[in-house]
Amino acid sequence: VGTKLFIYIRKDFTDEGDCSPNSCCKHTTPEKFYIEAGDDGANEVLAIDRVSTEMTLIGSKDVPPSAVTRPIYGIMGTVRLVAGMYLIVITKKRKVGDLLGHVVWKAVEFDVISYKKTVLHLTDNQMQDNKAFLGMMNNVLNTDGFYFATDYDLTHTLQRLANTSPEFQEMSLLERADQRFVWNGHLLRDFSTQPEVRENRLTSCCINGKVFEWNLISRRSCFRAGVRYYVRGIDSEGHAANFVETEQIVQYNGAKASFVQTRGSIPFYWSQRPNLKYKPKPQISKSGNHVSFRCSLSSSRIYSFNVKLKINQKGSEKPLELAFAKMVESLGNGMIKYVAFDFHKECSRMRWHRLQILVDMVADLQEEFGYFLVDADGTVQVHQEGTFRSNCMDCLDRTNVVQSLLARRSLQSQLERMGVLHVGQRIEEQIDFEKIYKNAWADNANACAKQYAGTGALKTDFTRTGKRTQWGLLMDGWNSMIRYYKNNFSDGFRQDSIDLFLGNYAVDEADMSTALHEPKDWKFLTLPIIMVVAFSMCIICLLMAGDTWTETLAYVLFWGMASVVTFGVILFNGRDFVDAPKLVQKEKMD
Repeated sequence: VGTKLFIYIRKDFTDEGDCSPNSCCKHTTPEKFYIEAGDDGANEVLAIDRVSTEMTLIGSKDVPPSAVTRPIYGIMGTVRLVAGMYLIVITKKRKVGDLLGHVVWKAVEFDVISYKKTVLHLTDNQMQDNKAFLGMMNNVLNTDGFYFATDYDLTHTLQRLANTSPEFQEMSLLERADQRFVWNGHLLRDFSTQPEVRENRLTSCCINGKVFEWNLISRRSCFRAGVRYYVRGIDSEGHAANFVETEQIVQYNGAKASFVQTRGSIPFYWSQRPNLKYKPKPQISKSGNHVSFRCSLSSSRIYSFNVKLKINQKGSEKPLELAFAKMVESLGNGMIKYVAFDFHKECSRMRWHRLQILVDMVADLQEEFGYFLVDADGTVQVHQEGTFRSNCMDCLDRTNVVQSLLARRSLQSQLERMGVLHVGQRIEEQIDFEKIYKNAWADNANACAKQYAGTGALKTDFTRTGKRTQWGLLMDGWNSMIRYYKNNFSDGFRQDSIDLFLGNYAVDEADMSTALHEPKDWKFLTLPIIMVVAFSMCIICLLMAGDTWTETLAYVLFWGMASVVTFGVILFNGRDFVDAPKLVQKEKMD
């Protein structure tokens, strides 16, 4: 039952009006929620008691006629907040395309519904806390990128699915899903006892009059999930921050091919906490023996031979690159190879064509790795024997550019082998498809960047057009300014929202106090006021000159010095002024 409710819908639902014969419906009474599936011939309804939270199956004829009915498009799960339990349902969906004959949907709008009929039992502080927690849940739900399919496992790659047993294939989608990519796994805990796949691009394409399906899927891990500066490196279990598995799938005349890459934060203990500076200095942990680093790199058991592409070697990033290289070397693991590329040095002054140097560096390895291919009869022709794991500082902008180049090289070979491309033809020469390809990878970059850094990706002008432009530089500057503001003044709330959504923080109804009531230090309010007043007085003294120029200069110097000194004190105590997470232990974030 839980699986069917999680997988949402089987038929085409309308987006408004009453429930159609094939729609999923939520019937509400003061005592219970009744969830009626949209399957043909389904005659059982899930009844959820709003007081005891108990779930039972009843006949559809047992739904009270007085119940208020509305169509829904699936259940995300339940969450406990200060006011009690809440049910999260999908109220609007949109078809994004077909993947190997299966419809893929995007969840667009949600509703968070309280089991309680009133919140009058809460104190004023509790009501404020409950409102804040609801805001956090909606913050995650309103972040673009929740996708699902009702009859296809989006969490696994084609190659992993091909290597599974018949018993695995018979399991429900929820049971067999790769939990790294099921973002509402915690919300479904009550249902599992009785994915979120972040970015999908599903496109029909045509080359030489031959129509084929080209799909790009990025799966963002929900382990060590968070925002840019508050979640870096790895945790004690080896999960890397901002880990994303990207799969490129091609289907033509029944044959299917897949090429998988990954990205993730530099996999050892390091941090980069915001402190009002444009680029906080990264701190590499000196404690511990980095056993988790070995655990993180042991992902080779999932992805076979691993090549770690490190594409930044400059400035504050240099110590991280040196530490990464040293740790990979210390492993002495022949299944893991490290390749470094100085992105800034090689591509400075708009010389982005020099990225071909990196592609050529790993060309032999990519040929050795290959890709996954199964013919129209279902016979596996080749397996992908190794995986590229690319990362820069954030694993966003530069990483996406490099991944798009490696994916194009693999796609060239796949389309030639399938007979779509003639001998000697290049993908770059197929103008219509090349436009689709570049825009898809740019959209992929934007989706990943918005969830981790708060803005669209940088350098997407190169991804979309194949060259760096002045307009692209200007847009990168604008996005960098927005990132600076969000990373310093709103990412604490975003991090709390993610931790609440994923169950990293659990609300205790019996606890009258929450972490939201952390008092602000006196400096937080006093120093900014002093700085604003001093700066204002300096401007006023300039505009309203005194009797003599020496008097005016004295006033300007005094108030100017006061504003500069105050700003310096604020910058020195930068961590006290940023929006830090409140719902996790401090030692977890350091």
